[in-house]
Amino acid sequence: MRNTVNRLLFILVLSTSNTVWSNTEMSLRVATFNVSMTGDNYTAPGEAVTGNELFEQLATGTHQQIRTIAETIQRVRPDILLLNEFDFSADPARGVDAFRRRFLLQSRQGADAIDYPYYYLAPVNAGIDSGFDLDGDGIASGRGQDALGYGLYPGQYGMLLLSRYPIEHGAARTFQQLLWRDMPGNLLVDIRDSEGSPWYTEAMQQVLRLSSKSHWDIPVRVNGQLLRILASHPTPPVFDGPENRNGKRNHDEIRFWVDYLDGGVSANYIRDDAGGAGGLRGNRFIILGDLNASPVEGDAWPAAIDSLLNHPQVNATVVPTSAGGRENQPDNPHAASHTADFKLRVDYVLPSVTGLRATAAGVFWPAAGDPLARLAKDRHSSSDHRLVWMDLVLEKIPVTARDTGDTGDSPEDMSPGQTGY
Repeated sequence: MRNTVNRLLFILVLSTSNTVWSNTEMSLRVATFNVSMTGDNYTAPGEAVTGNELFEQLATGTHQQIRTIAETIQRVRPDILLLNEFDFSADPARGVDAFRRRFLLQSRQGADAIDYPYYYLAPVNAGIDSGFDLDGDGIASGRGQDALGYGLYPGQYGMLLLSRYPIEHGAARTFQQLLWRDMPGNLLVDIRDSEGSPWYTEAMQQVLRLSSKSHWDIPVRVNGQLLRILASHPTPPVFDGPENRNGKRNHDEIRFWVDYLDGGVSANYIRDDAGGAGGLRGNRFIILGDLNASPVEGDAWPAAIDSLLNHPQVNATVVPTSAGGRENQPDNPHAASHTADFKLRVDYVLPSVTGLRATAAGVFWPAAGDPLARLAKDRHSSSDHRLVWMDLVLEKIPVTARDTGDTGDSPEDMSPGQTGY
């Protein structure tokens, strides 16, 4: 009986809890989802990856993995959704528009179609040739570990923000080009080879960027209120050696957000790609993304993710959970909060303390007996990550010197479907 009631509640929440209006406040659902929509998920083992694979599949409208991703989104129905690992294309018609038109706008297995008239996308560092042998194997291949961010081609592991509400493109900030060496107290200087010499030469450090993909600050206008989406996808803290270069980069990519929220002296080094200086401009935000770090498990350095989760401006008290995660590792006390089938919590929805109140949250990971469990199997059938969602009430906040966008001023540049560059 208890399982039946829980399942009914699960379905009720998913089917009714997107935007809700009242006389004094409104709520919306915000989510993050690593969708594994990259070229190597559409090729056979050993087959060369070109970077066109996703777009070829989007053009057909028939690929089952993409259909499953779309149905998952239709079932949860977030109002604002960050997708990690959605390959970047400078031509929206090949990428986001094809995904919207051929998948999201088509009803799946009885789930209602859903549309996101506003979206943001921009280039990422993954797959961009660094010109150097960054992994120390004696070959400057221009791809993989020798790229500015791991990737087999430019644009792999891209990010895409989908929204039912207008995005203020003119006020967006990206930090794709920020150099790792420019972060004071970085762990880059601690990366050494077996002889104690710097792993990265001076010339390498002059081009090596902090972000393995990018860091974004994207303003979304919701019912006259400004909400900033802070999006990223730090490198996994593995696939390296005893020098731990990926682990240290993951740490500093997460630490960037701590500095960004702190502002002031802590953010003096921060320059966005348009030359703008300093940290967060506002105090209502949501941090979204696959951060590839858990504070209690895995290979990540816990200091950075701990600092972010315990930051005074971040509300990390509401932890999304699922029955499927608990079932995936029943002897692990942290399993209910896991967001990936490799048994870690790595995907986050972290709202600000100011201006937002969490009312519900979850990881879309139905238990094995649930009819929707077919949507959350593995990377090839859907993704190795699970969609993480949170319902939030937007509350009025006083206008301060750091919060100039919440006064209902005229929105900037909010045309549907505009890209971010």
